[in-house]
Amino acid sequence: MAATEFNKPPPLPPYPEVIIAAVDALREPNGSNKTSISKYIESKYGELPAGHSQLLSHHLNRMKESGELVFWKNNYTIPDPNAPPRRGRGRPPKPKEPVPAPAAPAPARPRGRPPKDPSVPKPVKPKVSTGSGRPRGRPRKMAKPTGGLGGLTEATVSAAGTRRPRGRPPKVKAPLTEVSVEN
Repeated sequence: MAATEFNKPPPLPPYPEVIIAAVDALREPNGSNKTSISKYIESKYGELPAGHSQLLSHHLNRMKESGELVFWKNNYTIPDPNAPPRRGRGRPPKPKEPVPAPAAPAPARPRGRPPKDPSVPKPVKPKVSTGSGRPRGRPRKMAKPTGGLGGLTEATVSAAGTRRPRGRPPKVKAPLTEVSVEN
């Protein structure tokens, strides 16, 4: 049993320390990518936990967000304390100017449309005439007469002809004829 204890690699320290040590030991000029960091950790510590790739990704992202590592062109580097911060792509942001505080706040206005001034007289609109003397638009409905045919007598109805009912006329059914079958 004593022989196997000496062949065991050292236990894995916390991931952020291991990642910093790997990036520092690799000393690549443009930084180290995730694969090279993972291979270095595997060579130094041997057996890795089952979720190593997820743990490595999580800690690299967390260290990138906190500023412990700089991510540039798919490589991770330890930031130089004297170097200016690297900018991403695109237009640089405008410098923020301090907004001067207003001296006195304006009085609060009520919500909605302000009421009309009652002292101002209402302008009178001139009526536009159409020229024909009749009012514009659809004419009003006439009241229905209450006395039977509405003033029409039989003489006026027969003179005008029979009135057709409103709507589509009913379909005329042809009379059925019997067909005899002779033997």
